[in-house]
Amino acid sequence: MIAYTTIGVADMEKAKAYYSSLLEDLGVSVLMDLGRIAMLGSGDGGPMLAVCTPYDEGQPAPGNGNMVAIPAGSTENVDKLYAKALELGGTDEGEPGQRMPGFYGGYFRDPDGNKIVFCHLG
Repeated sequence: MIAYTTIGVADMEKAKAYYSSLLEDLGVSVLMDLGRIAMLGSGDGGPMLAVCTPYDEGQPAPGNGNMVAIPAGSTENVDKLYAKALELGGTDEGEPGQRMPGFYGGYFRDPDGNKIVFCHLG
């Protein structure tokens, strides 16, 4: 249902490097780079994550209550990717764990303050 989600960033090169490194274990890379926006995905036609500098040229601002959920494939991958997110400069928003029956997640903010969760359902 979702083609892509866009998050605003202050430094495109830093954001592309952060997400390329963070998501490489999931088979994700930059698929398209148009300068002020870059689309990251696995190339299989599935959903993509876009990083961009805001169109209005203002400062990017993470939304209150907005969050991107990225399926990790397993609880072990949630733990691994969450730790990698912090090693790459992200900040903790909730260590990995079982949140409710069938949902395991690890929450963090990227260097621009965007809230992300790696999760495993089931």
